[in-house]
Amino acid sequence: MTLNRRAFIGTGAAAATVLSAPMLGAQGKPRVVVVGGGAGGATAARYAAKDSDGAIDVTLVEPTRAYYTCFFSNLYIGGFRDLSSIGHSYGTLASDFGVNVVHDWAVGIDRDAKTVSLAGGAVLPYDRLILSPGIDFVDDAVPGWSVAAQNKMPHAYKAGSQTELLKAQIEAMPEGGLYAMVAPPNPYRCPPGPYERVSMVAHLLKEINPTAKILIADPKAKFSKMALFQEGWQKHYGGMIDWIGPDFGGGNVSVNPDEMNLDIDGVVENVDVCNVIPAQKAGRICEMAGITEGNWAPVVPATMQSRMDENIHVLGDSTNQGDMPKSGYSANSQAKVAVMAIRGALTGSRVFPAKFSNTCWSLINTDDGVKVGASYQATDEKIAKVDGFISQTGEDSALRKATYEESLGWYAGITEDMFG
Repeated sequence: MTLNRRAFIGTGAAAATVLSAPMLGAQGKPRVVVVGGGAGGATAARYAAKDSDGAIDVTLVEPTRAYYTCFFSNLYIGGFRDLSSIGHSYGTLASDFGVNVVHDWAVGIDRDAKTVSLAGGAVLPYDRLILSPGIDFVDDAVPGWSVAAQNKMPHAYKAGSQTELLKAQIEAMPEGGLYAMVAPPNPYRCPPGPYERVSMVAHLLKEINPTAKILIADPKAKFSKMALFQEGWQKHYGGMIDWIGPDFGGGNVSVNPDEMNLDIDGVVENVDVCNVIPAQKAGRICEMAGITEGNWAPVVPATMQSRMDENIHVLGDSTNQGDMPKSGYSANSQAKVAVMAIRGALTGSRVFPAKFSNTCWSLINTDDGVKVGASYQATDEKIAKVDGFISQTGEDSALRKATYEESLGWYAGITEDMFG
């Protein structure tokens, strides 16, 4: 299929006012197709169906029948959750909200015809399309690693079988073995995610393999919650974790999956487990639709519309939107803004000014939780941070426990908000 790559010229508030007349379906309803059933896509499908009271026909395209959240997957590695507790189905979206859930891969988008082609052969027409495909990896971002090597050196940055594999490899490490992580460059999904993972790996190893070591090769000179994590690592896992930043070669790394080693600025380390988290980009369907610039899809902040096509909205990790981190909470927040704009365009309902929020919780050790977050508003140029907060070093154990318990409540609430 030849993809149309016409440019959508309007930006900012002006773009938000450009609304196409809806193309009515067989039942006279405008059609919204959502590609991707994660935090952004599932939320969008639910709210588009629920808030329109059946006035919009909503189809969700997602290849997997069970979605495992990336957020809280590190807690599974650390032994604080079982895998089933982070897995969610789409049954309630279909049965209670009337979403047409199609388990298939979206393989093409015709922007002129306004259709989505599926691997199984079906073609779905849309009046508005929501893309929330998450991330893919930049080819050759880590020399020696490719997706073909992910079973030897898992990324575990798409939760599910990769997460299970990484945990199994950690549990099988020899006594006193070495776990290595190749951390990603900015920007990437969940800024504190790699460092919460290191904390959870350390927690697990402290219980089952206390003489094991952890090595982090990092191209970044600083990272989210850096002082909090380093304080926690010293307190709970003293002597176990070695972080190598760019000043000492952390940005000059290659790997050899067959030999199970990595080269850090010319120094070869033999490892027992190597968790490679490569540089990231928008999910491939965004590239196929021709709505990316560089690695990401630019959007109009007030509506999450693609800056290249007014009939497509992009959510979550795939976007270039401004100050919000690439997180599940962000995607959930952006989905509600996009759906409000879509309902306004297709049904004439009232549209309120866009507001966004995000919090990222991380667990360092048992009952030692920390958080960072902010509120945001849409400007013409970007989603802009309004104010923020972060946990402080030196907090007492009662506050850290309360922060962790707050995260448990948030997880239960947001997954219900996503999946019903």
